[in-house]
Amino acid sequence: MPVAILAGGLATRLHPVTATTPKALVEVAGRPFAEYQLDWLTRQGIDRVVFCVGYFGEMIRDALGDGARWKLRIDYVFDGGNLLGTAGALKHALPALGEAFFVLYGDSLLSCALPDVERSFRASGRGSLMTVLRNDNRWDRSNVLFRKGRILRYDKANRTSDMHHIDYGLGVLTDRALAFVPADGPFDLAAVYQRLLADDDLAGMEMTDRFYEIGSPEGLEETRAFLAGRNRAG
Repeated sequence: MPVAILAGGLATRLHPVTATTPKALVEVAGRPFAEYQLDWLTRQGIDRVVFCVGYFGEMIRDALGDGARWKLRIDYVFDGGNLLGTAGALKHALPALGEAFFVLYGDSLLSCALPDVERSFRASGRGSLMTVLRNDNRWDRSNVLFRKGRILRYDKANRTSDMHHIDYGLGVLTDRALAFVPADGPFDLAAVYQRLLADDDLAGMEMTDRFYEIGSPEGLEETRAFLAGRNRAG
């Protein structure tokens, strides 16, 4: 399946770093962050990536090009005049994505096995899948109630003490899962997951390796330290 990377947000939490640079190109241990994502996707056997871009999207396209450096194909779908939100951007990109695709947040660095995620999604028979991690409020506030392999509740705004997991930053969606999303946005992916969960159309898969992210100043510094250490180790 292709991978949609959500990279169209304003990244206001990282200002002033992102006042003139999109988050995907923020320098992390000597390289633009998106390059680490593309390295990982190449190792996973991915051969097609679609960047959903808006804010400074042309800079991302100019920096990363057509993907030849990674031996994959990169397409870019621009929000247009108005920011469409995460789900709105995916709806807009469906002609480039097809029937089923991975969704990766543009500020997440993961280490899971994508073939395993795809197999779990196919076996579930559902229209979507969310990966989750047991978090216990360590890296961010937990927002998923996950028990016995099932997501029972997902809510970023109304977290409860029985939520021990968090959205891992990777999902799988189909075109039918986005059928109710308006074509002209804006619409948030969290609302899509909640709707699918209410319809019993959201599968869950638990990850064990932690994620790194650059969505906050603290996360950016932690990711820089992690990648710098990995680079030194060779």
